[in-house]
Amino acid sequence: MPPFREPKMTDAELVKKMLRAVLQPSKSGVPLSRLQAQYKEVTGELIPFKQMGHPTLDALLQSMPHVVQLERSRGGEVLCFATGVGEMAHVAKLVARQRTAKKTGRPQLVNCQMRVKPVAPLMLNAKPRTSLRQPDHQGRLGRGGSRQGGHGDGRQGYVRDNQSDSRNTAQDKPPNTPTRKTTNPNESTPLGKPKASNTGYNPQLVQSRLKEVLNKHSHGFWVSKLPQLYRELYKQELPNEALKDLEQWTHLCTVSYCLKPDFPSSHDLSHPCSPSTVITPKQEMQSPVLHKPHKPKTAIPSPPDSPSSLSPELKHKLGELLLKYSSGLWAHALPKLYQDTYKAKLPEHVLENLSLLSDICTVDYPMPDNPKRAILYMRAGEDENCNPAPFRDLQARAEAGKRLSSQLVPPLLIPSEEYPSVLVVEAASTDSVILRYIGEGYSKAQEKMEDEMREFYRQDNTRHVLSSPAAGQLAAVHAEEEEEILRAQVCEVMTDKSKVYYVDHGFSEIISKSKLLELHERFFKLPFQATKCKLAGLGPFCQEAAVLKMFESMASGKIMLAELVQREEIPVVVLYDTSQDDDVNINAACMKALHDKSLESPLQVNSVYMNVSVTSVRSDGTFYCQLPSRGLAKLNEILEKTDSYFHTQVTSELLVSRPFCGKNCLARYKGKWSRVAITNLHGSRVLDILFVDLGVQASVEVFELREIPSSFLRDLLTIPPQAVKCCLADLAVNVGSWTPDAVQWLRDTVLHCTDCSIKVAQLDEGKSMVHVSLFTSNSFHDSGHSVNQQLIESDLWKHQADVYLSSGHSPSKNSASTLSAPTQSQNITGSPARNGGRISQAKRSNLHPGTKGPQPDTPKAIFQVPPLLELPPAGHNMDIYVSLACHPGHFVIQPWQDMYKLVVLMGEMILYYNKTEEKPITVEKNQVYAAKVENNWHRVLVKGILTNGFVSIYELDYGRHELVSSTRLRPLIQEFRQLPFQGITAQLAGVKPRQWTEEASIVFRNHVEKKPLVAQLESVQEAFHPWDRKVTVYLVDTSQEEKDIWVHDLMAEFAEELTKSA
Repeated sequence: MPPFREPKMTDAELVKKMLRAVLQPSKSGVPLSRLQAQYKEVTGELIPFKQMGHPTLDALLQSMPHVVQLERSRGGEVLCFATGVGEMAHVAKLVARQRTAKKTGRPQLVNCQMRVKPVAPLMLNAKPRTSLRQPDHQGRLGRGGSRQGGHGDGRQGYVRDNQSDSRNTAQDKPPNTPTRKTTNPNESTPLGKPKASNTGYNPQLVQSRLKEVLNKHSHGFWVSKLPQLYRELYKQELPNEALKDLEQWTHLCTVSYCLKPDFPSSHDLSHPCSPSTVITPKQEMQSPVLHKPHKPKTAIPSPPDSPSSLSPELKHKLGELLLKYSSGLWAHALPKLYQDTYKAKLPEHVLENLSLLSDICTVDYPMPDNPKRAILYMRAGEDENCNPAPFRDLQARAEAGKRLSSQLVPPLLIPSEEYPSVLVVEAASTDSVILRYIGEGYSKAQEKMEDEMREFYRQDNTRHVLSSPAAGQLAAVHAEEEEEILRAQVCEVMTDKSKVYYVDHGFSEIISKSKLLELHERFFKLPFQATKCKLAGLGPFCQEAAVLKMFESMASGKIMLAELVQREEIPVVVLYDTSQDDDVNINAACMKALHDKSLESPLQVNSVYMNVSVTSVRSDGTFYCQLPSRGLAKLNEILEKTDSYFHTQVTSELLVSRPFCGKNCLARYKGKWSRVAITNLHGSRVLDILFVDLGVQASVEVFELREIPSSFLRDLLTIPPQAVKCCLADLAVNVGSWTPDAVQWLRDTVLHCTDCSIKVAQLDEGKSMVHVSLFTSNSFHDSGHSVNQQLIESDLWKHQADVYLSSGHSPSKNSASTLSAPTQSQNITGSPARNGGRISQAKRSNLHPGTKGPQPDTPKAIFQVPPLLELPPAGHNMDIYVSLACHPGHFVIQPWQDMYKLVVLMGEMILYYNKTEEKPITVEKNQVYAAKVENNWHRVLVKGILTNGFVSIYELDYGRHELVSSTRLRPLIQEFRQLPFQGITAQLAGVKPRQWTEEASIVFRNHVEKKPLVAQLESVQEAFHPWDRKVTVYLVDTSQEEKDIWVHDLMAEFAEELTKSA
């Protein structure tokens, strides 16, 4: 087997970000000879191209086509440009060409090169995956020189039904032909005829589902019908092994054979009990029937008082709850959710026998070793919120197009990406925001069409004036200021003028009738580009003057990023301005315009405030407190009324079913309802929230949230947040300035104090922070009694200089005292630890060549690793997702079928670790831990320990290398060791092993990374540790209907072209 090359560990993302910062200000380019010097001026370091695995700087830059473009000047000098200059030019032209009724000059351009918001690592809808369509042919045998026998050398897979395909050829086929795949793992897989891939078989899961099927068909059914029933109910194919095992599952069913003389002798069973069974004439005259066991004592006993079915009323209520959570609901959440919603106790037998719910939902067990942990999914046919209704939307849009003219204009489809870029035109209401989508098929197609219209109508014989315009008719309009021809719809006809609406630019204008021209049929093909959207969360305040004024100043005429919350005829979106260092949530900013500033906490320098309550202490020494004020008194009064309201209402309407960042809602804190804002989403079930009146962060499940009742909505949203962010005057607030002991001492001192006082020393409006002297009593007149002074004089603060996890600079010299077990902030009342600075900033101090941690001789066997991930036999197919691709000799794959289990696991890790107090741990090399990387918790292997408190880690489920602070590591508990590590190191079969060029690596990466593909297993190189296990696979892209793309063929052709051109 060809040797594998491990990717070099370095902070590639940080280098890319710094390169953009260096290149973007220079529109004329930076000479390659000057790039290192300019990079060092900005970062203080040289570009570490050798540490990133490249022999020269030029090779590194060529591997980053999305960051750097290299061009040669007329004088022969190589110039470096920031990628996206062309895109920026397009957007600038688009904005300049955007016609507007407001004569205010050119709209402001905001960050044309959109920065994509980070999303959940796998998918937002964590439902069990269906299978990918399997390839129909093999690629060209013998390509690349390392294939012996190719794919079709006698290896057999599972025999599938319904494999007829119009594209059958004379070639031997790989065995499996499941349905088509989705092209984006974050979106729901389309329904159809899903087929299972050969990725393992879970008898426990199949048995639980079979029990549900039998409960629905108590009189039995033909075994030949079982695969179809299973497919319809669970949107997955019944494993062939299950058909073999049916007769052995006597505790569930009995299999009997009945004569069927009415069947013709030529009839073959379409689903025999075993794929390897030879069907004899005797068997052809018999067909197995599946029954429940006749003897109840052989079945799993049910509780004596458990009814055999649920009442219609109970089913209806449970169905209402599941409709609110289209991405699934943990079964263990049902009792409390049912109690809160309907003020009644959920019958115990429901959870003891989940098969009773088979009529309204499917039950999935993502943790096979824990049958009590089940997720309930509303059946797709009954869940109107589960999947968008594209055909209904298409029909509605088509009808809208028909009403505009006698000619049919195709409807404008919502972009497939989750965060499309948009140009905001204007808004008379937040429920009717006019915008245009940017990109291929949208703004670029419109720009091309308008160029064609300008050329077309320059000819005199085509400038036919619209003689008798009528309301609703489409026309071409000659623009006043420049030689532009635009599409418009006639809205109103006057004596010598007409009012028209520019269907691609989104505004109306009164023009002379002489400007109206007949619109040629060739310009009916492009959908109208001006469309509407609604701003999520602002519906009740859509006409508020303060809200619209804020929106006008922040968004109108600018390029924004749109997060699609609901894909409807008029989509519901959250808009982001990504032109600053931090994304600005436009919806949240508009909501803040409702705040009544007279209810803010009053603060003045040198003033003293008593009866202050400290509610939260962060790991950097900042803390939040509440001051007595009119706003706090009103807030408490309304929250008490809200709590009483919840106790009297019996409805599911207040459950939060569509969370989004910035949404305001309610959650319990210490048993009482409090205001929260959603700050981050981890998939569709787990999210981060901020208690805005307490400064407490937490990670919760979506079913713990409630909508704010409409009767209290305005009152609660007009009260500004009552948590005031403070820091102790004269004590530094930096990453690493506060030791865990100092933070814990501050928490123990002030969190449970009932009569704190503060004296304001400084108001830092830029950081929204107040510098104060804090007292635990009313002795504020004596500064020597302040908490500030006590901490300064304590040993805790004297030792703080030993900690130097600086986010901006490296320590000048190695400290003799290192943190062998550093921790982050201690959590209180379920709040998670705060992110101690951006990882990318923290990594900057560690990009020094040659820095290595201690090298233990052998790993200590103190960790019980999960079981090995089951792989199909050599020559068989498996559906995979490529999470990382360096080059054909090194990439990382994940099993597609079980990806949702990883999403569930990571959600559970977030809930557990963000609510668990930190405890010092001793980090050892070659051991497995849980680590917080950005906002997610991962299962990681420690690869090295640096001397400045950082560790290099390898993400065992994704295959990425990272540098993180050792404070972000926690022990990986037993519950999170059950799922096999999902990342499998792989190399491409069918090509000769070689030193891949950067060009070839880029081609490979663009074709496979972050994509679901079909892999045919060539060989497996086993190892003692699961993370050292390596496979050789063929990769096939089956996303195109007309052909399959065998990646090894593509790479072999590319290598040949490079050889010929050399």
